[in-house]
Amino acid sequence: MPHYAPQSELETHTVSNQPKAFGDVDLFASDKALKGAVEKAGGGVHAAKLSEFGKRCGAFETQDWSRQAQENLPKLKSFDRFGHRLDEVEFHPAYHNLMSLGLDSGLSASAWNEGEAGHVLHGAMMILMNQADAGVTCPMSMTYACVPALQSTPEIADAWIPRVQASSYDPNFIPADRKTGVTIGMAMTEKQGGSDVRANTTRAVPDGQGGYILTGHKWFCSAPMSDAFLTLAYTDEGLTCFLVPRWKPDGTRNGIHVMRLKDKMGDKSNASSEIEYHGAWAERLGEEGRGVRTIIDMVQHTRYDCILGSTGGIRAALVQALWHTSQRRAFQKALIDQPAMRAVLADLVIESEAATAIAMRVGASLDRMATDEHEAAFMRLATPLAKYWVCKRQPGFVYEALECHGGAGYVEEGPMPRLYRQSPLNAIWEGSGNVIALDVLRALSREPDSLEAVQAELKKPLGRHHAYDAHVGRLADYLTPGNLHEGTARGFARDAALALQGAALHEMAPDFVFDAFCAQRLASDRNGLLYGDVSPDVDQGRLIERAIPAV
Repeated sequence: MPHYAPQSELETHTVSNQPKAFGDVDLFASDKALKGAVEKAGGGVHAAKLSEFGKRCGAFETQDWSRQAQENLPKLKSFDRFGHRLDEVEFHPAYHNLMSLGLDSGLSASAWNEGEAGHVLHGAMMILMNQADAGVTCPMSMTYACVPALQSTPEIADAWIPRVQASSYDPNFIPADRKTGVTIGMAMTEKQGGSDVRANTTRAVPDGQGGYILTGHKWFCSAPMSDAFLTLAYTDEGLTCFLVPRWKPDGTRNGIHVMRLKDKMGDKSNASSEIEYHGAWAERLGEEGRGVRTIIDMVQHTRYDCILGSTGGIRAALVQALWHTSQRRAFQKALIDQPAMRAVLADLVIESEAATAIAMRVGASLDRMATDEHEAAFMRLATPLAKYWVCKRQPGFVYEALECHGGAGYVEEGPMPRLYRQSPLNAIWEGSGNVIALDVLRALSREPDSLEAVQAELKKPLGRHHAYDAHVGRLADYLTPGNLHEGTARGFARDAALALQGAALHEMAPDFVFDAFCAQRLASDRNGLLYGDVSPDVDQGRLIERAIPAV
């Protein structure tokens, strides 16, 4: 779709010193960090597919879909005009275009369909799709992540996994067995419990025919137009996981009633809701009373997607800052050539590089874990560590990228306000900071092999940079008996994640990027409180040159 320049010669003045519109760019090929990390993680075989997807995500047309989907919010249709219950959500056509872009390209299915580096492929696609529109990635993520939970019950897996793996978006509100592909949602959180899912009050009773009848309220149900939902409810045996389809086996609508849509700070294109189960029919997933155990593998995959979502949001903000400052001039220089701005941009590049590297390293561990015990153990601890740190870094990063635009970054016509409002989401989704830090403590106590796997990873770059060596040495102090507890869990999560980012960069990025990260993030004299306070050991020019997208 061509992008025509607007009129710049006006009666009162000439519009000048403004950057060109950014679009019609291959977001994969122009991202050297992502391209290199995919290659190092074993996903080079997918480069052509990712380049094609990157072009579609970077198209002006896709940008316009995102704008329309963000401005024309989902609408709840509770009843039809005759008073019949509907519980349907109506979306702007642009939302459906974005959903088709992701799902038809295999974003949710590739990890399970591709024999080689499927999770790395999924990860790169998720990073790219988040740059196109972050809101629609929520149902895509849950559809991807549901597979391990579905596999806990073979008869359910046989029916539903082929629909998940179909790589087809079918927006029709009809029973799943009549659709070309499905999406899967989650409804876990309740008002009184939040992250404490064991405070659940939803009840499930057998229907006498192999199914269950659910009654209860779910305070957060994302993507309520999904074809089925994973949910938790109590039976007499304890907290149990269930699959609740939108349609009953007899072809009638299930008792899932959408009470209202959430008015959220960001994530506007995606519908999130409060729902109630009024005698909703469900199938049990996994063992009765073992609901948390059934969903735990799904949680690891959605946490992976949180890392990817923040990595994509960070890259999107960085690109906008680089693009704007490379073309906007002040005091006879491009902003990007002003020393103070150049230091800020180089620091932002370091953050984006580190997020990309650790994201792809976690993806590689997901690909390898079935046949490699070390990788499986690494994944169990590295995933929450990376989720904790990368997602926490996103809001401050996006703010700094916004400030690079000056006042132009603060107006709604541009992309920065949307990126900023979106930025806190992934740090909250699938466990906010304290929850993740405590999960890290539990992993250390219950699965000591996960710590051993991470420690083995951290040994690989030893001797390459003095700041890295010293940081890993300080990290070991946490493991002294009595030093690691709930009060120090966040500090350990931060420092362990930083060490893992360094190790990932050593494996996946050029030496000058690894050296810059060590000097800027790990040296004892760098407090990291402000972007742009850059170590003299950082090669700012090479970092920026590597990161700036060529169009």
